[in-house]
Parts: sequence; C-alpha cells; structure tokens
Amino acid sequence: MNRIQALKTYGQSIWLDFISRGLLVNGGLKRLIDQGITGVTSNPSIFQKAICETGEYESIIDSIINASPEIDVISLYEKIVVEDIQMAADQLFPIYESTGGKDGFVSLEVSPHLAYLTASTISEAQRLWALVDRPNLMIKIPATPEGIPAIEALISQGVNVNATLIFSVPQYENVAYAYLRGLEANASPNKVISVASFFVSRIDTAVDRLLEKAGKPEALEMRGKTAVACAKLIYKRFREIFYGTQFEKQRVRGAEVQRLVWGSTGTKNPNYSDVLYVEEIIGPDTINTLPMNTLEAFLDHGKVELTIQRDLDQAEQTAVTLSKLGIDLTTITEQLQKEGVQAFVKAYDQLIDTLRGKCQIA
Repeated sequence: MNRIQALKTYGQSIWLDFISRGLLVNGGLKRLIDQGITGVTSNPSIFQKAICETGEYESIIDSIINASPEIDVISLYEKIVVEDIQMAADQLFPIYESTGGKDGFVSLEVSPHLAYLTASTISEAQRLWALVDRPNLMIKIPATPEGIPAIEALISQGVNVNATLIFSVPQYENVAYAYLRGLEANASPNKVISVASFFVSRIDTAVDRLLEKAGKPEALEMRGKTAVACAKLIYKRFREIFYGTQFEKQRVRGAEVQRLVWGSTGTKNPNYSDVLYVEEIIGPDTINTLPMNTLEAFLDHGKVELTIQRDLDQAEQTAVTLSKLGIDLTTITEQLQKEGVQAFVKAYDQLIDTLRGKCQIA
C-alpha cells in the first residue's frame, strides 16, 4: 500500500491538479489511477501551461484547423479542452462506477470572465455540462458573491458543481448553504454531487508577507501557520453543517455531503516542507488535489496521519493572534478571491492570444 492508498483509510481522496493531452494518451493518468488517484482538476492556468508551454498540442491544433479552416479561436480552444476533459472522464469512469458515483470526477471551469455574472455563469455551465456529456464531470464555479446563486441553481438542476476559489470560513459557508438550498429544490438530490474547494497555500503567501513586514518576533513565529489553521476551521464548520441537523433532511433524501477539496496545495515557500499542505489536513470527507511535483514528493516521503482535527484550539487562536498583530484575515481573503479570478482571466486570455497567434485566426 502506497501513501495515496493509505490516505483512503482516513477517508481522504487524492486528485491530480493537472491535465494534458500527453498525460491522457501516453498512459500517464492510468498509471496514476493505479497508484490511487481518483480524480482530476483543471483550471485556465493549467490549460494555459499545457497548451502554450508544451509541444503536445501542435499536431492537434493543425488537425482541427485543417478539418475546419473557418473555426474561430474560442471554438478551437473549447474543442481542445472538451476533448481533454472527456478523455479524463472516461479513464476515471471505472472509479465513478465502483464508488457509486461518489468519486472519479474531472472538473472543468466556466470562463473566468463570467465570475461576476450570475445568469451567464448558469447558462455557460449548463452548456458545458451538455457538451462534455459525462456523468463524472464537475463544473467549476467561483465562489464569488455572484457565483453563489449560480451554484444553488445548478445544484437544483442536477449539475455537479466544484465550487472554487474559497479562501475563508464565510466564503465556505456561503457555498455550503447554496448547496443545501440547491438540494432542497432538486427532485432527485441523490443524483448530484458537489465539492467545495478551499485554496490553501495562497493564504500563507499573503499573510506571511505582512508578518515579515511587521518584523516582531511574535509575528515571525506565526509564519506558515495561517493556511492550515483556516483549513481546520473550515473543516470544523463542514462537520457542524453536514453532520448536524441542517443536513439531516437531505441525507434522508439520499444526498451526499459536499466534500471539501484542498486546492493550491503546492508549497510556495522553499523554507517549508514540500508536503506541508498534505500532511497537516488529512481527514474524512476531504480531497486533496495535488500538482504533480507535490504528488511525487508525498509518495516519496509523506507522513500519513489523521491530522485535520488536531490542535483545533491552536487554529482558533491563530485568527485572534493575527488580529492583535493588525492583520485582518477578512480583508486578505476577500482580496485573494479577487486576485484568483484575475489570475485565471490572465491565463485564459494568454491562452486565447497564443492560439490566435499560432493559428492566425480571428
């Protein structure tokens, strides 16, 4: 039993936070599935790197252009991405079947340009859901104020949703309650699955910068602790919501809990353990979606222990300590969500510009 497989004994799944055509056609994803990977996540930044920074797509682009010389650049992008997602979904489908539809998913994000447009997000998610046409697809919707009603509507319609770009407990609560409202309005809540993705490492990057600026010994001592503390507090709220009375009605109707996904789990600071955001947040009903280098590091030397509810009092004290140091987590996490949207918009636009330049199409 390797470390990924061992995590399953604690109720945690490991997904791969990466996708590329080479991984799909050369057996790479199947090998990872054999090692215990049970899902795949994607986002505009991942597709931008895969398509623009490798040579894997040159012949694919040429083939599409030759077959459809009049194709526009957005349609070209979509055709490439949808094929990747469908291939990943098909390779993960045996997991979806064997888990009764509870795992084995691949996620596809709506255009980041729609992050603050509720109606457009709903219609685009519906279109992509129908276009990909795979039961183990999840449509990624940013947890912006405008994204929350879209999440609710899509859940009510039976569209699997990965609510993404969550950075705080209040943002998480908005997502969880949108899921509950969507289930309430869904005639078959047992046929829809959702996850809530909390972005971990970016919080430490932002908070550590302020701690170092403060320079006090008590501030420097707090470096590298905020992100894990926030994850543990979100998990506490998850347990309160989904294992309390609020979810009981939907549980009776056959609905599944909205599992937590730990995203952005690659360690940004070289002074920290390269598996910090894996080892410290292991627990039931969670998923950790790992970039390839973090996955390889964890397989090599990761420690498998039940940690998500460990030192909870210390996690709760973290926010108090930061406040005393003049650091406002609410302001930081709201800004991180905006920056997350902006980063995806930038990656998406770079990808479209690259395809336009390569293909010389409008």
